Amino acid sequence: MHLFAELRIREVRLRNRIVVSPMCQYSSAGGFADDWHLVHLGSRAVGGAAIVFTEAAAVLPEGRISPQDLGIWKDEHIEPLARITRFVRKQGAIPGMQLAHAGRKGSTYRPWEKKNGAVPESEGGWKPVAPSAIAFSEHYPMPSALDESGIRAAIAGFADAARRALDAGFQVIEIHAAHGYLIHEFLSPLSNKRSDQYGGSFENRTRFLREVVLAVRRVWPERLPLFLRISASEWVEGGWDIDQSVELAKLVGPLGVDLIDCSSGGNVANAKIPFRPGYQVPFAQAIRKQTGMLTGTVGLITSREQAEAILHEGQADLIFMAREFLRQPYWPLQAASEAGEIIPWAAQYQRAAPDGTPIREV
Repeated sequence: MHLFAELRIREVRLRNRIVVSPMCQYSSAGGFADDWHLVHLGSRAVGGAAIVFTEAAAVLPEGRISPQDLGIWKDEHIEPLARITRFVRKQGAIPGMQLAHAGRKGSTYRPWEKKNGAVPESEGGWKPVAPSAIAFSEHYPMPSALDESGIRAAIAGFADAARRALDAGFQVIEIHAAHGYLIHEFLSPLSNKRSDQYGGSFENRTRFLREVVLAVRRVWPERLPLFLRISASEWVEGGWDIDQSVELAKLVGPLGVDLIDCSSGGNVANAKIPFRPGYQVPFAQAIRKQTGMLTGTVGLITSREQAEAILHEGQADLIFMAREFLRQPYWPLQAASEAGEIIPWAAQYQRAAPDGTPIREV
């Protein structure tokens, strides 16, 4: 297994093992994709990635992180997204969408605005929701605990969003159950203090996610892959950990999840995370080894040699990259040239391609 080996998942063929990880752009008005999203995502498709994921797309308006988040909660969002998927597919890449609900981490300011506290309703804010009325930190708004009708509405929101993603031309969707957002909040005993069927035991805390997966799979075709991003560890004692992540993977695989995208953290404000190159790779390796499921890994992966080693050692099946794609939109083309691999360049860029590189007609 190497970086430029193809991979088939259900009826979708990936041209290599390189994935553009979802990266929030905080640049939407009313949840709509615009020219920024077309250029941002389209350039990574031109750059040779196998899958190009949108940022987290909110399945309900109250599921946004900020008022400027991308959305997929109404049919009017479909056509601007379809413009993007048409372009991405024309470049030979697979368009993917991450479906998300921010939960208690919603109604916050964009990172570059450097403001603390909740966005007031006068500036487009709202009252966030969560499994339990526990704020993420003193700088975040206090959420309302979801009742069962609210839970049903959130599950329906994910399913409706999956249907819209299909109509928009996406070929892979990923359910976001990581980074302290709503589904992760249900999974963790630190943020879920419920005493009903959605809280307490491992079975109950995973119920919301399992019901989301089932609802999504009912509308998402069998021929198309479904990914799940999790925080495999919260990096704090008593929190969600890798052992629970392995057990979760065993539950969701039979429900129709094809790949576990392994990230970590995000649900505990003061967690001590040992940031270093490849620090999350062991999570993907453990889940892959103990469940037989496909896994992806992400986090401080920047070099071709590093990515190749992860794949060669069987630690993961896909390499998700984020910040390195912000620095180098055409990272796969450069990595292929360094490795002596032959992958097509867009016809418009043929003057810059290495000698002998095939040209992709677009």
